[in-house]
Amino acid sequence: MACRQLLLISCLLAVVLLSSVEQRIFMQESDASNFLKRRSQRSPKSRDEVNVEKRQKLRADELRREYHKEQRNEFENFVEEQNDEQEERRREAIEQWRQWHYDGLYPSYLYNRHHI
Repeated sequence: MACRQLLLISCLLAVVLLSSVEQRIFMQESDASNFLKRRSQRSPKSRDEVNVEKRQKLRADELRREYHKEQRNEFENFVEEQNDEQEERRREAIEQWRQWHYDGLYPSYLYNRHHI
């Protein structure tokens, strides 16, 4: 019987303590929604807020740099491929011209012509 009374008293005491602690730990919903908005615009930011903003800006800058670097690399690769294709077409055209105008002499007569 004494154990039951002791257990009942300890349970009641725990409920009372938790209800009083709960009021101090948890906020009202209206307070919680405006918790981060309480600081006015003129009050200084806390060091944690400043650090978080700096980290966000640095991360955004890093992502922006990576994006632009990737875009620049893609464009440079595209330009290099275009230049290679153009060079190949030019080389083929010159080779075809040389075959068509070849006169049996090496080097070709056209390139050894003496202008008088």
